[in-house]
Amino acid sequence: MSAAALIETARANGHMIACAESCTGGLLGAEITAVKGASDVFERGFVTYSNTAKAEMLGVDPATIAAHGAVSEAVAAEMAAGALARSAATLAVSITGVAGPGGSDHKPEGRVCFGLARAAGTRAETVEFGARGRERVRAASVDHALALLAGAAQP
Repeated sequence: MSAAALIETARANGHMIACAESCTGGLLGAEITAVKGASDVFERGFVTYSNTAKAEMLGVDPATIAAHGAVSEAVAAEMAAGALARSAATLAVSITGVAGPGGSDHKPEGRVCFGLARAAGTRAETVEFGARGRERVRAASVDHALALLAGAAQP
């Protein structure tokens, strides 16, 4: 799904969007706001690269980070819920992952966790993009987040 198509879908269905980004460093917000008319649906973005920023800006519980690590579905869910709660958005997505290079046996390069929050609730998922390099993992993460938002923006 392209950012332009997401904007049209969100506009047609009365949605406002917020995003909370870690490993993508604002690329999702940049992709959406590069499209004319994005201000109709893009409410705000949070770039929370550090754990401190996740806690301070989004309300992620430091205990969740300590228990699961920043790259986890639990943290992704709290990031998305925090973005929704701290904005006027009706849909919020979050991205946290290991873009690379490197990683660990427990959290390999290319593992990215996504959260999606709306009034009906929050869900999270993990995608294993593989060790395809930092820029490709980040680009794939943006594409996946756009698809998540587009699906949620449908009636």
